[in-house]
Formats: sequence, C-alpha cells, structure tokens
Amino acid sequence: MADSTFSFDLAAAGVWDGSAASADVLLVERLRAGEDRACEELLTRFQQPVYNIVYRLIADNSDTANVVQEVFLKVFRSIGSFRAESSLKTWVYRIAVNEAHNHRRWFTRRKGHEAGLEDDQGDGITYEQILPDHGPSPFELAADQQTRAVIEEALQSVRPAFRDALVLREIEGLTYEEIAEVLQANLNTVKTRIVRGRQALREQLAARLSGGGHRQQQPDPASGSNAVMGAA
Repeated sequence: MADSTFSFDLAAAGVWDGSAASADVLLVERLRAGEDRACEELLTRFQQPVYNIVYRLIADNSDTANVVQEVFLKVFRSIGSFRAESSLKTWVYRIAVNEAHNHRRWFTRRKGHEAGLEDDQGDGITYEQILPDHGPSPFELAADQQTRAVIEEALQSVRPAFRDALVLREIEGLTYEEIAEVLQANLNTVKTRIVRGRQALREQLAARLSGGGHRQQQPDPASGSNAVMGAA
C-alpha cells in the first residue's frame, strides 16, 4: 500500500502478476462465501488507500467516513460481479472514485457551485501534453508538515478530472495502466491529466508558497481512517 503521507515513491507500483491474480480470486471466492475473515482481510488491505482517495476527491472532507462506508458496502454487495478482468485493487479503487464523484455531484448541486482551477472544460490533447514529465513532482516539495498542509489545500483547487488521476498516481502509486482501468480512460488521456494536474498543482503551490498565508491545517487523512469501518 502506498504511503498516505507525502513520502512518495513515484516509481511504477502494483504489477498484477499471476500470483496476485490467484490471491485475488481466492479472496473473492471467500468473500462470496460470506467468510468473515475474508471481509476483514479486504478491509485491512484497502481501507486506508480508499480513505486516502476519497478524502482528496470529495468536496467536503468531513463526509469522508460516510463515503468510505458507502464504498465498502458497494464492494461487498457487488463482489459477485467481479470477473477478474482487472485486478481486485483497480476494481475497488474504481468504486471509490465513482462514489467520490457521486458525492461531489451531490455537494455541487447543494452548494450551487464547485471551485475549479480552470474555466476551460475542453479536453484538447496536444503532443507535448503526453510527453513524459521529467520535472519534480509537486509532492516532492513537501519538506515538512506545514508544507503538506499547503499541498492538501492546493490540491483541492485542481480541476477534479486532473485531481483524480494525480491522487491515484502520486499518492496511491498506481501505474498509468492501472489508472486507466480505474478511470476507464485511455492511456494518453491519463498521461495528459497527470501532466496537466502536476502543472496546475505547481502553479497553486507557487502562489501559496510565495504569497504566504494559508488556511488552518486540516487533519492528516492518515490518522482518520481507523474508526471509519468500526460499524461495518
């Protein structure tokens, strides 16, 4: 599991090899059989990364625990539909992203708007946007707790489509191929969103770090998930 703090390994992670696939199939079979221990294993494996994803993708962080509960309820209810065409991880993450999107749409309707980084909603893709990005990740700039708080704040200003891909890549360490499976997008679109998300986040960080001053630090999501599924 990728570290939920900002000590990120940005190398490709999580290759779904044959042994992993076999372990997934066995776990799914046990879940379908209603084995309690299998439910515990799934929660142990996925609770923290799902919490990390939801926390950073929804518009109101105070609803994270409720959304995470909905994610796992849907996972348990839908386990019979898992066909092993992708890894169990990407299947669970796709449910998490979709639930975060549902909550974001609900929140937007309730509030009447959602702050975004860009007014342009076009998906135009240029050749330069899918080239490898050799610059430092914005997350590598996090030298201390205060800077991490600034990054969390800046991340919320990034356009949601870019933020989804950025969180999956930089925080959860998914490969481009895994992100494409989770977001159900083609590989070039994923690469473009990550590149544009990094650029947008750098701009937001530059504005905050040069201008000084930011909102009070939010709770570290790494410390908030332990009680999330207590009633599950």
